[in-house]
Amino acid sequence: MMKRKEFMLGATFGLVLAAGATAGGVIDWPTANAGPVSGVSGRLAPNAGPAGLFAPPQGAPLSFADIFQQVAPAVVQIDVEAPLRAGPGGALQIPGTPFSIPVPQPEEGEEPLTTQGAGSGFFISAEGYIVTNNHVVEDATEIRVTLADGRELEATLVGRDVDTDLAVIKVEGSDFPFVSFEEDAQPRVGDWVIAVGNPFGLGGTATAGIVSATGRSLPQANDNPYTDFLQIDAAINRGNSGGPTFDIYGRVIGVNSAIFSTTGGSVGVGFAIPASIAKEVTTSLMRGEPIKRGYLGAQIGTVSDEMRESLGLPDDFEAAYINEVTPDAPAERAGLRNGDIVVSLNGEKIETSTELTRLVGAARPGDILRLEILREGRRERIEVRSGTRPADINARANPAAPEADEPPKAGPAAGEVVEGLSVAPLTAAIRSRFDVPERVEGLVVNAVVPNSRAAREGFQPGMVIMQANSRPVRTAAEFRAAVAAVRSAGRSGILLLVRTPNGNSPVVLPLARE
Repeated sequence: MMKRKEFMLGATFGLVLAAGATAGGVIDWPTANAGPVSGVSGRLAPNAGPAGLFAPPQGAPLSFADIFQQVAPAVVQIDVEAPLRAGPGGALQIPGTPFSIPVPQPEEGEEPLTTQGAGSGFFISAEGYIVTNNHVVEDATEIRVTLADGRELEATLVGRDVDTDLAVIKVEGSDFPFVSFEEDAQPRVGDWVIAVGNPFGLGGTATAGIVSATGRSLPQANDNPYTDFLQIDAAINRGNSGGPTFDIYGRVIGVNSAIFSTTGGSVGVGFAIPASIAKEVTTSLMRGEPIKRGYLGAQIGTVSDEMRESLGLPDDFEAAYINEVTPDAPAERAGLRNGDIVVSLNGEKIETSTELTRLVGAARPGDILRLEILREGRRERIEVRSGTRPADINARANPAAPEADEPPKAGPAAGEVVEGLSVAPLTAAIRSRFDVPERVEGLVVNAVVPNSRAAREGFQPGMVIMQANSRPVRTAAEFRAAVAAVRSAGRSGILLLVRTPNGNSPVVLPLARE
């Protein structure tokens, strides 16, 4: 018989990021049968009570107790078991500390080590569908749900969406109490909110606060590229992930997802996925439908202040920058190019790369995306027929870089020095030496003058300067002309689009003083 081991971490160490599932806090609950919870079933439609009883005096409620009592039966605790995944070096980092702990390795014949975690969720239908976070149930081999009245049910995964960190699980039975997403009444900054969940495995816990901000992006925007988060100051901690955020009328306005903290505990900066996003995604998951999003096919970034100044654009100019178009993707087929600056999409102003990503993602495959761009100083319009976002887009966008035994060596002395960079046109021999693809055109960097401004910016031999001042360059003379044009315009730096081992990157090179 195969042996099995479990590796458990206490609540002090935690095991997941932000407000995610936590280890520890395991409670024994009686077995359960499906049906009403605490004598309640069906859609929960909270009311504010008799006139004056719940009316907020001068903007503040008398109490949240009535609302909590009405919605609490729909909120559940989720306990999961999943394979233990160690970090680099086979150790686990202790959150909030510089220390890590070694992970025991299974002996021959033993099953992989497992860990336990906990999160929150809530019924969204009487048939047993429960909304939670993807990171709560991701890779789970066993999911158990504890109802508000203490009964425990086994759950199965219905579907999950990594890009919005949402998931739907299901328990067998019917007539469960459930709550509904509120899409029409949009929360405002300053509105009261109530967060209900399972912090540190303690079970149903309510905290209150206000909406601190809307339209937030997480610091790691690539983790949730399609979500404009609500920022709330109601305390949410590890284990609150997947729980609902209610307004003072008991309507679900968000799904608790993450916190910003240097210690792993609540510091009053929490993030919830808005109901408008959560409802659309979870409805598709419940139906068994794949989540389809629009696709442009480009690596993008936000135009920084430094980039704007180098191009002589107005101080209030905001847009997204095309670092690289994906070969044979919709953007390339429509004529979008590296270095294009996207100003608007379908008439909506683009201020950041995140906004562009979300607008493209909100499009349906086949929709026409009307882009207004800035190219070589001129405004143009391009129409792109949206594709379907590939499921493995992150792997495509960030392919593993080949390991090199040593950094690229400088080329021969031949080449002209421009602003601390020894550059030369690409030849077959240079392409072979630096492994430059045929589709890449520009000037190769043969060498970098020590202690120059280019050296301080991180330039290395083998990099290719594809554009200078938003225009293609193929010769040292063209590069010099671009530098001269920027200098004559009174600007202190020139924007270069550079091919690096990690992909294309815009770099503002400070110009030497004459």
